[in-house]
Amino acid sequence: MSELSIYDFDLIMADGSKLLMSAFKGKVILIVNTASNCTFNKQLYQLQELYSKYSDKLVIIGVPCNQFGAQEILPNEKIIERYKENFNVTFPLHEKSVVNGKKQLPLYTYLKNEKKSLLGFKGLKWNFEKFLINQQGEVVKRYSTYVLPPSIEKDILELI
Repeated sequence: MSELSIYDFDLIMADGSKLLMSAFKGKVILIVNTASNCTFNKQLYQLQELYSKYSDKLVIIGVPCNQFGAQEILPNEKIIERYKENFNVTFPLHEKSVVNGKKQLPLYTYLKNEKKSLLGFKGLKWNFEKFLINQQGEVVKRYSTYVLPPSIEKDILELI
């Protein structure tokens, strides 16, 4: 495991602001790579439901990504607009980023080193893979695209 902590990362959000992960100490965090044109985009509604329900104890961070099937082609300003208008998203959105490969977001290097996929892979396979982090900052679960947000609720409840 890494000497780094989730709280060591500073993120650049889609609106250009800086978000310090250390601000979320004591909260459960769910980080998801997203794409608004993906066939799995209905998960954005489901993620928003979880966020609305538990926002006092849960932070969801969406990381828009165009790496899988070029399904997030909009620039950051338009991504924010689309997510709000089409999916009612109010949870924080990172700037559009790369989540696999040499240019991947350092946060994703950390997440994938901390928790491999069920089959032991580090790399993400598609949009809407999810990482669940407990209140102590430990990456405790990783979910594939096919695990829908309502299925994760029980794991979130165990942590909050």
